[in-house]
Amino acid sequence: MAEHTVTLLPENKKIEVPTGSLLVEAIEAAGLELNQPCGGQGRCGRCAVVVVDGTVRRRSTIRLSAADIEEGYALACQTVVEGDATVRIPLQEQVERRLVTDRVERPVELPFAYQAEFDQTIRVLDLAMEAPDLGDNVDDQTRLLRSLLDASTPDMLRRLGRSGASREVPPPVLPLAILRQMGESLRAGSWKAQAVVETDTWNSPRGWWRVVDVRPGPIRPFGLAIDIGTTTVTTYLVDLKTGEAIDRAAEYNGQISRGEDVISRIIYAGKVGGLAELGQLVRGTINTLIDRMCTRRKVSPEEIYRATVVGNTTMIHLFLGIPPASIRLAPYIPVVNRPQPVEAGQIGLNVNPMASVDCLPGVASYVGADITAGVVSSGMCDSQELTLFIDVGTNGEMVLGTKDWMVSCACSAGPAFEGAGVASGMRATLGAIEEVWVNSRSLEPTYRVMGAGQPRGLCGSALLSLLAELFITGVIDRGGKFVQDGRTNRCREGEHGAEYVVVWAKDTGMGRDIVLTQTDVDNLMRAKGAIYAGFSVLARSVGLKLGDVQKVLIGGSFGKYLNVEKAVQIGLLPDLPWERFNFLGNTAVQGAYMALLSRDSRARVSEMAGKMTYLELSADNTFYDAFTAALFLPHTDISLFPSVSPVWEELAALRK
Repeated sequence: MAEHTVTLLPENKKIEVPTGSLLVEAIEAAGLELNQPCGGQGRCGRCAVVVVDGTVRRRSTIRLSAADIEEGYALACQTVVEGDATVRIPLQEQVERRLVTDRVERPVELPFAYQAEFDQTIRVLDLAMEAPDLGDNVDDQTRLLRSLLDASTPDMLRRLGRSGASREVPPPVLPLAILRQMGESLRAGSWKAQAVVETDTWNSPRGWWRVVDVRPGPIRPFGLAIDIGTTTVTTYLVDLKTGEAIDRAAEYNGQISRGEDVISRIIYAGKVGGLAELGQLVRGTINTLIDRMCTRRKVSPEEIYRATVVGNTTMIHLFLGIPPASIRLAPYIPVVNRPQPVEAGQIGLNVNPMASVDCLPGVASYVGADITAGVVSSGMCDSQELTLFIDVGTNGEMVLGTKDWMVSCACSAGPAFEGAGVASGMRATLGAIEEVWVNSRSLEPTYRVMGAGQPRGLCGSALLSLLAELFITGVIDRGGKFVQDGRTNRCREGEHGAEYVVVWAKDTGMGRDIVLTQTDVDNLMRAKGAIYAGFSVLARSVGLKLGDVQKVLIGGSFGKYLNVEKAVQIGLLPDLPWERFNFLGNTAVQGAYMALLSRDSRARVSEMAGKMTYLELSADNTFYDAFTAALFLPHTDISLFPSVSPVWEELAALRK
């Protein structure tokens, strides 16, 4: 097969690839970065590059205008190399956090009264042994085991199964890695040392315990609570003696460059090397956060002996390197819902290699450990009130019930609420418009931009508020279609259909109009319709109405920025009294924190995973009807939204 030279600008790197290779493959082979938010499916247009010269074939030009193609733009994931070519890679979008969580949020409070000797599975034992000599030639292992039992506390021995004066406690597991280093450690400390032991895990038999570390003291034991979100990874660094979360950090999930939603990442994982790459990306993100926190707090990563991890089912599979393909294929069964703990060294986490990494249990392919942990941390698991718990983001996951029963489901909202797949969409970074208001008479917009400088695009919260504003001002009708009645020149016919101009090109940071197109509105309508339909089907499945819900708990990072009024106006949330809504922030990482501190909390998460009945919406005949009914603003049945109807009628009267 013929080889061709692809020259990549501005780095001026040259790479040889065979005929038929995709441009994205050439770019990756050259070690350069290129965002692929849709996982290389050609849907998002974010991997556009400029073909300066050469022979290529565009398999798809979706998201590219005729002017773009004239200027040489091509989608790298859909463009085949058929000869030598020179390609320019535009500056890639740099992700910057909207909030530096460890500086601006309130300190993390202990979720309950914490007593390490009763709650914690990680113990530090003080060891003192007689030095061996020619008259005492007992081996190091036996000497260590005797000292471990003597140093154990009464509570610890009770947990291991010892009663009264009985010493029928099985010896701890001594991994090979400990045997390899303990002899040197014991002698370095003149036979005085500290041992870190783990007394149980969620599925260990009674009496099980394991030596995690042996070294001269003092040892400070730390742990990690980790939430692997599809968009954002959040971590807490926890002092296991006091239970205090001494630091926290968050960063965008490095996998975003290979897909902004779980389906895109599942597809990417199926490519050659894709699964390993996605695993490395998310573990690299976590290791960056660990290094950041440890540096700030002067903690050695070797002192981190335990981690609890939550995330949706796909994120957990990718984190552990488990192929997730079956998650998106009927009958939608994951490889595992309850992963057993693994040692950190097995997966390349930058902590003590013997540390236990416990991925908390999920329920099904699309209701994962982030939801079971959230149900526990939110208090839903202890409430008699009929509660709807929702996590709105790339996936819409929800649970309805009380402490006695729960039903759950998930729907694919898609990445629209994250700003992906939208003509002028972007993630919540500097330069993103985060909220929009539209004057009901002039139809002129005002907006708020994140950070200083000119606007560059619309993030998820702006899209939601803009859709609501255009609806209540009559720019968009109840069917989600633009009303081009000449009232404003901002509503116009664009290259891809009707659109509304939020910011003119001269006022933007990238020299082109920021718009909301008819296609964007259609995507948002489908996203909000899917979420509302999910609520409706859950309630209907147990013979209830959404009006019966006494409390709505909203978790997840996107949920923090939801405007209840606007979310109700478009039919994303049910029309209930505002006092019933509670915004809780990241309930997933809080649940991971609780499980890290307490064996009982860990057991509670497992109990909730077993208690939830899961509804697979793709197999539910009523979901399609509910979804279709929700594809209006706010809904086909406007009587379900009594607070919206008067606003609509009043504005309609003003327009006459």
